[in-house]
Amino acid sequence: MLPPTAPIAWSHPVQAFARHIVDTLRLMFAQPDEVMLEVGSGGELIVARLRAVIALLLLLLPLINASGGGSVRETLIGLGGAVLVNIFAQVWLALARRQRRHRWLPFASSAFDVTSATLVLMILAYNHLPSGLNSMVVWCGYLLAIVLTALRGDVRVTVFAGGLALLEYALLATVAIASAASPEQLISADYGAVTFGTQVQRLLLLAITILITAMVTFRMQRIVEMSGTDGLTGLPNRVWLLHRVPRVMDAVHHDGSSLSLALIDLDNFKRVNDEAGHRTGDRALKHVVSILREAAEPGESLVRIGGQEFVLLMRKPTGAAWERVDFLRRQLLQRPFEPERGGEPFRLSISAGIATYPQEGADLSRLLRRADQRLQEAKRDGRNRVVARDS
Repeated sequence: MLPPTAPIAWSHPVQAFARHIVDTLRLMFAQPDEVMLEVGSGGELIVARLRAVIALLLLLLPLINASGGGSVRETLIGLGGAVLVNIFAQVWLALARRQRRHRWLPFASSAFDVTSATLVLMILAYNHLPSGLNSMVVWCGYLLAIVLTALRGDVRVTVFAGGLALLEYALLATVAIASAASPEQLISADYGAVTFGTQVQRLLLLAITILITAMVTFRMQRIVEMSGTDGLTGLPNRVWLLHRVPRVMDAVHHDGSSLSLALIDLDNFKRVNDEAGHRTGDRALKHVVSILREAAEPGESLVRIGGQEFVLLMRKPTGAAWERVDFLRRQLLQRPFEPERGGEPFRLSISAGIATYPQEGADLSRLLRRADQRLQEAKRDGRNRVVARDS
């Protein structure tokens, strides 16, 4: 018998592994951040263009089949399917050019890719059962549909497309085999015999393709997300801001609201680094970020764009934005930073300049320029203040 402590000895690694799996799955199925969404938007356009090229090449397959002695009926079925795919390929291409306004597009277009393969297989099976279940050329359409989801940069799309392919093909194979009136209907001189084991192997290959594609997509997603995150504070960085602001501006433009951008700078922060060292300066930055995060409101985005410079995005007009940033300024003053226990605390303050879209700038560059002008004015007037309008 194992000693009483044995279960405890191995349960901790098991629990840690289980937590790791849960955390990984949570990250995999979370909505990608703004940088990844932008990458996915470009990826959807690449997929749409590839789909259009592949659709044109598919028109050659029925002709090759006919020249190789294939039946006229199979040739016509393949040609009809290729024409249908070409028509929809142009529709998806047109939508992909406006992908920012169609978040559902990757799911819909990948579902089309999968279902197109299923429909062609169904028609082939209806005409000649073995050709529908043993046609490798058409069945590879599932693999292409799954692999192409990696370009969209969203694991959820990969799992959705893969799961749909598994479900549709499993149903197709089950119904087709069950509908055979005799074993002879499952045997073909051209396509071989349809067996249960062969169909299970194909489903297993689909599952393996889904797993590999999902892992590749997840890895790429994590690398891109890290490029949009500040390593010290964990805040979004300038890369994230460049991708996020255009989307917010689109939303503001459509709902007629306002967007205010506050450029925030820590006053005399060089003094902290000079007197206490850069490590303490890093802790001071984390202290400031923790205070700003605690006071954050829903819909606000705090971004670190430089050493001690931050941007705060707010869906508010100028007056409300000024009140909000001034409140944060006062909150920071009330909580001095203590470099070490019993040490002399540093009373940190911020200066800020605010610019509002669309009244004061039609893009991020202009808003930052106007906000920086007001930030410099706040510093000239003595620091520890927020400026939202030109004096």
